[in-house]
Amino acid sequence: MIAITGGKILTMDEAGSIENGVILVEGEFIKSVGENEGFPSNCQVINAEGKYVLPGFIDAHNHIGLEEEIYRSEGDDVNESSDPITPYLQAADGINFHDLAFSDALRGGVTRSLSMPGSANIIGGQAVFLKHWAGSPGEMIYKNPWGLKAALGENPKRVYGEQKKTPLTRMANASLLREALYVASKEMTKAERKAREEYKQGALLKVLKKKMPLLLHAHRADDILTALRIRDEFDLNLIIQHGTEAFLVADELRKRNVAVFLGPLLVNRAKVEMKEVSFKTASALAQAGIDFAFITDHPVIPVEHLRVCAALAVREGLDEDMALQAITTSPARLLGVEDELGSVRQGKRADLVIFDGHPFDFRSRVVLAMVDGKIWGNRRE
Repeated sequence: MIAITGGKILTMDEAGSIENGVILVEGEFIKSVGENEGFPSNCQVINAEGKYVLPGFIDAHNHIGLEEEIYRSEGDDVNESSDPITPYLQAADGINFHDLAFSDALRGGVTRSLSMPGSANIIGGQAVFLKHWAGSPGEMIYKNPWGLKAALGENPKRVYGEQKKTPLTRMANASLLREALYVASKEMTKAERKAREEYKQGALLKVLKKKMPLLLHAHRADDILTALRIRDEFDLNLIIQHGTEAFLVADELRKRNVAVFLGPLLVNRAKVEMKEVSFKTASALAQAGIDFAFITDHPVIPVEHLRVCAALAVREGLDEDMALQAITTSPARLLGVEDELGSVRQGKRADLVIFDGHPFDFRSRVVLAMVDGKIWGNRRE
């Protein structure tokens, strides 16, 4: 058993913050959380006096392990750009679990990620929910698959336009997505299906049955509106990815209770769809009642800087508690794992990080990271 003692615990739930608290960890789970009232003598004690203890942060959209930083083609497995419709691909099959970014993530307090294919395709494949530390690389898969990645906008147009193939326009983007969903919906009504087609359509069927969300890349307001129309037509669980101009269609998002995984924000306006990129968007979404979580889109923003994005949004008007929620409780809830992750509570998984100062202070460092009760040890040291 492990006892973390003496720190200020930001529980991120109704318990609020606990000064001079004690967290007992047994195996993979939190056994108890409370004020300092003693602990068993046989515990491994971690002294967190003068420090902040929080739940591990969750990056709900990135390409960690799929798009490696120090490689070119040999480490780039993020886009299978040979066919615009590839729902049967699984990101888990392209992950390099020794990617240097996993250690970087833990240095920034990020203990889990939803890693997914890129946005070259209309339907790119299935995301995988990863933990950033485990006893062996094979144990780093937390949930698989966990959502189906799709995309609208400029990226599919550019990739397939260069190949002189459909899609060349936003109209074709939407048409291909509709066609794939329509064909899969018809497959649902057949008594028998060929094994190959069942395999290729399986992820789409899960989306149509609301067994997994559609994670749809859309920056511009017009693409978000197209996504919402398709969501209405097929009655999907939709989460907008990026949402640079989501504040322009906030009423439509709120009406449908559609959330946004917001980011990357710590970037320049690298393409026309990024014209409105701003840290003020988070505050605007919060004021409009839109549910959101911050994302890095790693390696676009290095995954360890997830907390920096949240902090800069506070500078631009977002409530500090809401900013912390947007990297802890909100992604956990939106990804359907709030019973296990996102806050420091008895019975939840022991994903914990200790900072030597407030996590939004740029001078603060992670002094300990724990994933499923295992204390991170850097394999490179």
